Amino acid sequence: MNNTFRTWGRQTVAALAFSAAGGLVSAADLVIGQVAPLSGVLASTGHQMVVGGKIYFDHINAQGGIHGAKIRHEVVDDGYKVPETVRLTREMLARPEVVALFGFAGTANVTQLLKDGVLAVGGAALVAPYTGGESLRNPFNPWIFHVRAGYADEAEHMVQQVTTLGMTRIAVMYQDDGFGKAGLLGVENALAKRNLKLSVAAGYERNTDKVEDAVKKIKASDAQAVIMISVNKSTAAFVKLYRETGGGAQLYNISVVNPAELVKLAGLKNAHGLGISQVVPYPFMPNMPVVREYQALLKKYAPDELVNYTSFEEFVGAKVLVEALRRAGPNPTRAKVVKALEGMNSYDTGGVVVNYSPSNRIGSRYVEVTVIGSTGKLLK
Repeated sequence: MNNTFRTWGRQTVAALAFSAAGGLVSAADLVIGQVAPLSGVLASTGHQMVVGGKIYFDHINAQGGIHGAKIRHEVVDDGYKVPETVRLTREMLARPEVVALFGFAGTANVTQLLKDGVLAVGGAALVAPYTGGESLRNPFNPWIFHVRAGYADEAEHMVQQVTTLGMTRIAVMYQDDGFGKAGLLGVENALAKRNLKLSVAAGYERNTDKVEDAVKKIKASDAQAVIMISVNKSTAAFVKLYRETGGGAQLYNISVVNPAELVKLAGLKNAHGLGISQVVPYPFMPNMPVVREYQALLKKYAPDELVNYTSFEEFVGAKVLVEALRRAGPNPTRAKVVKALEGMNSYDTGGVVVNYSPSNRIGSRYVEVTVIGSTGKLLK
């Protein structure tokens, strides 16, 4: 195998990346490339991203594959570092057997792939990236097929909620990069629609949890609500310090965080009441076919893993990609997969519907807000 595998946690990336086919692979395998943050500040998120795709790919392989070909899911670790994302993606796309890309993370990371022309030169679809950055949606590009709503959609939903509750002093704590700035702009635009201005915007450095200055700025602003555009470790650090130094505003975060990780890092007392926007339906109650399927396959193929929004989102993305591979026919090319994806108008994964067309790559704009409850569990 050509894969670069690195040990991570209790499992190895190799264990995650291998398809159910196992053993030696044939030239007819459908190779899906995934660059994910399996180390660094987004490691727990990257782990869940890989799990969500893996369990569905394993299931499809156990059923005989697609048109008789097995899926080979290859995963490499970029550590959430932009140069690594670019380098590893170039390496993947240099291999003609890679028919599609799946589930990358990071607005800045994926934006750089567009800026450098990596996706255009490679000509492969990137399905279900774990980002809602506007720079990946506008202007239109033909390579990225989004399963999730954008950060602008999430920001609009959260601002709608806080202003409906009568709050007008709203602050933003954001990661100082493409991801954080995309969310910040979304909040500013949502406020402007309501003739409101941001109380304060406080950034922190990417790949760190150095939020002390942000806490000071936001506390000084006397904000009634704080919308965080940040990842797990920095969010938890902010929540913990803000609460323990007397900060009393209602706290919200964009969808990219794991509530269980926040409770673990910030403490339940501090994390209780935190609102989190979500871009896929609640995966903890089996009230729709795709959730029941996800829960069953998680139990079968990753029994040590817990139900999680991130793995569910990527599970939905894997279903979308598999359907495109089916529609592309035997021995699909990258171009055939792109064509199949853009023909998936109103494709129902089992309760979650995605819509693509030759001029649209935003499959869903679904958003709802959940809250960390008194026991640490996420509540609708």
